[in-house]
Amino acid sequence: MIFPETLTEDNFADGLNFLISQDPDLAKIFTRLGTPPLWIREPGFSTLIQIILEQQVSLASAKAVYTRLQATISPITPELFLQLDDVEIKQIGFSRQKALYARTLAQSIIAGQLDLSSFSMMDDEEIRTVLKKLKGIGDWTVDIYLMMALRRPDSLPKGDLGLILAIQKVKRLEHRPKPAEIELIAEIWRPWRAVATRLLWHYYLNQRRTLI
Repeated sequence: MIFPETLTEDNFADGLNFLISQDPDLAKIFTRLGTPPLWIREPGFSTLIQIILEQQVSLASAKAVYTRLQATISPITPELFLQLDDVEIKQIGFSRQKALYARTLAQSIIAGQLDLSSFSMMDDEEIRTVLKKLKGIGDWTVDIYLMMALRRPDSLPKGDLGLILAIQKVKRLEHRPKPAEIELIAEIWRPWRAVATRLLWHYYLNQRRTLI
């Protein structure tokens, strides 16, 4: 069987059905909570900026900064972003580090060193190799971009705290699982690990008060 490269509403349901048949713990989540959101974003520079802002902070905090950025420049393009000076970027809420990461990303696109539109012709690991060459972009950022912007069905953000806590609870583990443990647990979810992640995020968001 050839599996799809892009998640859609239709094959998302196929993925859920597969996971329910493979993993009783995921089946219980689905029975209780139903279909999770697809959680998608438009591919491109602005989404990568948003994901960079979400690194190691709460989603609410990142959203506030991103909303101020949207109010300052529209659309959010590499060219307009680079017109912002240090004072403006700080007022928007970027840390010094994240301002550096965002500027590096913008400069790479303008210089022609990075072509985000080419990703549609690349597999997940090729995209990972390209993006991780940029300062401030690691596996988590790549995984979230693959999952939400490119809608890759088998992306697995092993370093995502929500996913880690959900797996710990659902799989009844005494400790937070390490990335290598998550890989092993998730083996039976292939080739729909991104769908499993959404289902577990759905669980996490409904159980957050008891998980942390």
